[in-house]
Amino acid sequence: MLLELRAEAETGLTEALDVLGHPADDLGIERPPDDVDAVLASSVAFRLAEAASRPPPAVAANLADAFDTDGCEYIERVRARGPYLNVIPSERYAEATLAGAVQDGYGHLDRRETSVVVEHTSANPTGPVHVGRARNPIIGDAIASVLEYAGYDVERHYYVNNAGRQVATLAWAYEQFDETALPDPERDKPDYDLVRYYRKGTTFLEEGPEAAVTEAEAEIQSIMRGLEQGDETAYDRVSVAVEATLSGMRETLDRLPAPFDEFVRETRFMRDGSTDDVVARLKTTDHAVYEEDAWQLDLPGIEKNLVFLRSDGTSLYTTRDLAHHEWKLDRFDRAVTVLGEDHELQARQLRATLDLLGHDTDRLDTIHFSWVNLPEGGMSTREGTGVDLDDLLDEAVRRARAEVEQRLDGRMRDDDLSEADIDRIARQVGIGAVRYDIVARQPRKVITFEWERALDFEAQSAPYVQYIHARASGILAEAGATPAPGAVDTTTLTTDAERTLLREIARFPAVIEEAADGLEPHLIATYTREFAEAFNGFYRECPVLDAPEETRRARLALVAAARTTIANALDVLGIAAPDSM
Repeated sequence: MLLELRAEAETGLTEALDVLGHPADDLGIERPPDDVDAVLASSVAFRLAEAASRPPPAVAANLADAFDTDGCEYIERVRARGPYLNVIPSERYAEATLAGAVQDGYGHLDRRETSVVVEHTSANPTGPVHVGRARNPIIGDAIASVLEYAGYDVERHYYVNNAGRQVATLAWAYEQFDETALPDPERDKPDYDLVRYYRKGTTFLEEGPEAAVTEAEAEIQSIMRGLEQGDETAYDRVSVAVEATLSGMRETLDRLPAPFDEFVRETRFMRDGSTDDVVARLKTTDHAVYEEDAWQLDLPGIEKNLVFLRSDGTSLYTTRDLAHHEWKLDRFDRAVTVLGEDHELQARQLRATLDLLGHDTDRLDTIHFSWVNLPEGGMSTREGTGVDLDDLLDEAVRRARAEVEQRLDGRMRDDDLSEADIDRIARQVGIGAVRYDIVARQPRKVITFEWERALDFEAQSAPYVQYIHARASGILAEAGATPAPGAVDTTTLTTDAERTLLREIARFPAVIEEAADGLEPHLIATYTREFAEAFNGFYRECPVLDAPEETRRARLALVAAARTTIANALDVLGIAAPDSM
């Protein structure tokens, strides 16, 4: 309802400004910091004060007098409070908020006729997903979800690098080495099986006999040239190793979960001729130069040339990615890509080149993220392999289970949770803790993942927020039937705690809109923390089941609305909302 109320406020304030002869180019509408009664405020009086030759409080008072609420459904009145113009909601606003928030789809905005492809993760298929890259699928999936909630038609894509030197090395090593010469795989998963060959191959290329290394390099180059020329044998050789590795990586991503609508193979754009077409067009531009045995682009404002064709006629990753992006721009209205900060130069080169080729690069958005680190001693690492995402998720579930069992042992188990229940809660809480701790921070900030913070049931973490859903579910289960929102008297919700929770519920769609506009899913995480504070304040101060009948009915409706709101907010972040904890 906040979006509807804001629309009324914008219309009314624009008309008031017009009546007083002021321009309406900046309304200054924002969330008030402290006023419980007001849900919106305008700082426009600050902007107008100098031109009006009056102090901001006087300007605000004039605007309040000129604001006509006769046609407003959700605004009861507008009042000046110092230099601010505060918007006070009507009781209809409370009724509509409760009615909307108990619907399963609460928070979903009206459908937009705009398609968006979100490409994320796209880790090289040579081994397990490393914990340092864990931000990519978590941030990427949350961005896709918040765009879906905002009404966009979204597809999630994984761009599979199955044509570069690394996968050619994997294919060669898989054929070259016998399994008996390799260590046992660290897990019974295809990606852990295949990565042994890749590590053995790269070590051989660095340390093997010169003649044998030269022969191996020639074979790897032959595979790459074969892919470039559309040779089916080369494609099959690479596919055997790559597809097996990718299947194991997908198992890990499914644990988060991070679903994808399509896995787009890089070789697609070599086999259909699009990469050759890009190369031909780039050669004709004024920025194309042949230097150091390679075709390059000298791009304005870019400190390093983009090499797009080697002397042996093979293309590079970015060349093929140009064809990939042209394909995306042809199929979708917008393209969002989530990349590590080590790909910033590549992203700028790609954008500048697409602009050179005549594409509307305003339709492209790139989100860069920094790495996830683990505290010293936070987890054991295997020599030479570091910490994989599977390790982090296993440890998260193990620690969450220990925490759940400890908390259960500290009180009577009146919930009578089974072992299966505890396993479920441990998975929901553990993996939720990882996702929440990562998505809650702005992507550019380096994260040091700390277990104590991520799994703290009492602090602002995933378990802290998830517990709100469990607590609300428990209240509703104990109450039995929940009254329909339209059948309750919202005027009985008079306390600050009730009105604060109602305000937070109403704010959810507006937060979705803001997060989608800025591609900032961390705003949803911030909202869930603030929501949890509001719900806990309500829970402490406002008995539900023992309240007088009319108040009980209204508070039950408020709890039901809160439960749906927090469930959907967690859903945006890809985090489970447990019914019990």
